[in-house]
Amino acid sequence: MRSPVTSPAADGDRRARLRESLRYALRTPTVGPLTALLIAVVVFSITTETFLTPENLSLVLQQSIVIGTLALGQSLIILTAGIDLANGAIAVLGTVVMAKLAFDGASPVTALLLGLVVATFLGLVNGLLVARLSLPSFIVTLGALTVVFAVSRLYSHSRSYPVTSRLLLFWGEGVSLDGVVITWGTFLLVALYAFFWYVLTKTAWGRHIYAVGNAPESARLTGIDVRRTILSVYIAAGLLYGIAAWQALGRIANADPNAYQTANLESITAVVIGGTSLFGGRGSVVGTLIGTLIVNVLRSGLTQAGIDSLYQDVATGTLVVVAVGLDQILRRSAPR
Repeated sequence: MRSPVTSPAADGDRRARLRESLRYALRTPTVGPLTALLIAVVVFSITTETFLTPENLSLVLQQSIVIGTLALGQSLIILTAGIDLANGAIAVLGTVVMAKLAFDGASPVTALLLGLVVATFLGLVNGLLVARLSLPSFIVTLGALTVVFAVSRLYSHSRSYPVTSRLLLFWGEGVSLDGVVITWGTFLLVALYAFFWYVLTKTAWGRHIYAVGNAPESARLTGIDVRRTILSVYIAAGLLYGIAAWQALGRIANADPNAYQTANLESITAVVIGGTSLFGGRGSVVGTLIGTLIVNVLRSGLTQAGIDSLYQDVATGTLVVVAVGLDQILRRSAPR
């Protein structure tokens, strides 16, 4: 039987549809990160014997909670074409405030609320400096990084504080599902991402954030209050950093002013690998969640494969550079 012969026109249409599908996939922020995550999981599942064990999967999830929440706040700021180098320092100060107040005899509720207020207030201060005084977010948050870490050490007298309060440790507890321990902090992380996904995609505030990140002057001309939008983003991010501090106490029942020294860089890495553009206006919090998982899957898999931690840093840094490079290429090739 003779095989059917396709016409050159049909072949051309098929190739055109394939090229268009490829372009759409490349311009969809979450496609690349999700593909990278799946490849990493498959590779480490084949090359190591312990990667897919319930204990290791539980550990990967637990390690993603604090950085994932910090990265969520970082995503909001980067979407407005800003950056926050102080988010890890703010979270550390939040843990110290909560733990020290509880250690000194304050009620856990008071300690928790004051820790959240401090983190949110610092987000407000950064937002005012960026939005009202038009200072570069890089400079503002770089200064805040130094100041807040110093305040953490001064307030704590450079000592750590153990945490025993059930309320402050709550997010470290959880349930066991088929041998995999899923903490309440994991459920909270997913809920936070779901909430901000909805806000960014279904509300006017979310559309304003993308508009400001794409072209602030154009956004202003369409009636968007650019300064108010930027300020609100920093306040929301500050609250998220406070929540991350609460989650950190559940992860490790000890508040150390020297903890999370590289959390700011790790959160930026998760955001960039997740497909959010450092130049603002493009990206998705779903991609940031995937990026957070990529970072932790990569570290877990390479550790179990016996790869030195320095080479792990090389691999992670390379991923960041590749992600930013791809973003630049896609921006230049996008229709204007």
